[in-house]
Amino acid sequence: MRRSLLFIPGNNPGMLMGADIHGADAVIFDLEDAVAPTEKDAARILVRNAMRAMPDLGVEVVVRVNPLATDFFIQDIQTMVPLHPKLIMPTKVASAEDVAHISAAVAAAEQANSMPEGSISLLPLLETAQGIENAYAIAGCDPRVKGLLLGAEDLSSDLQAIRSKRGVEILYARGRIVMAARAAGVEVYDTPFTDVNDAEGMAEDARLARALGFSGKAVISPRHVEAVNAAFTPTEDEIIYAREVMLAIAEAQQQGRGAISLRGKMVDKPIVDRAQRVLATAKQLGLEGSDL
Repeated sequence: MRRSLLFIPGNNPGMLMGADIHGADAVIFDLEDAVAPTEKDAARILVRNAMRAMPDLGVEVVVRVNPLATDFFIQDIQTMVPLHPKLIMPTKVASAEDVAHISAAVAAAEQANSMPEGSISLLPLLETAQGIENAYAIAGCDPRVKGLLLGAEDLSSDLQAIRSKRGVEILYARGRIVMAARAAGVEVYDTPFTDVNDAEGMAEDARLARALGFSGKAVISPRHVEAVNAAFTPTEDEIIYAREVMLAIAEAQQQGRGAISLRGKMVDKPIVDRAQRVLATAKQLGLEGSDL
């Protein structure tokens, strides 16, 4: 489960070594935007050393690599794959063809390091108009792809849109990427909220992301982790209602009844499916009341 994915600059040794102290479900070691071209080699070494120093880090490690079209990409892949990150995040992914080239590079690195093919999964970052329009093809084109992540800052620039806190300019992209990911059967993660000083705006944006169907949300500041985790954690009321739904369904089945109502509302399959997801999430998080 990845409610929160915290970006960690690849050129910041202090943050790299303390990556597991912030409570994020996953950390993204960033070799791309956070690192100037002149610092790419040094950042690659810092990330490599950090991963070697903490193989049992109690958090998932994702590595954000440079775009396929850059000279840095293959160096990133060849250095990072042997370190067995949970996921590699390719950037500026615009098509299924991009994924094919990226997957082939990863496969070559796996083979060179005597790793089973398919050891490394991909979490493509979609941050262009073309990438959003091709989201379903990207999500379903390769078994390595386990999810999609929306990158709103570069996307807004590509769209010639004006970025706002409310995010009206990316509402279509949010819906499009969620639809594509769910149709392809993979997870999907929302773009970071970039104002590190607006706690209420952050919390509201995270709640919106969950309501839209995202699996979790990326963050650029440790200060945002708690709000995102809270937004994607079932509340006590949600767990209680989910338990009531499942108990009512079980009772109806024992009595041979088809349609049932609960709290004055009909309980149909979508409500049951949601109740099952809530309880499964609660159980995974070890929350009280998740067991029937």
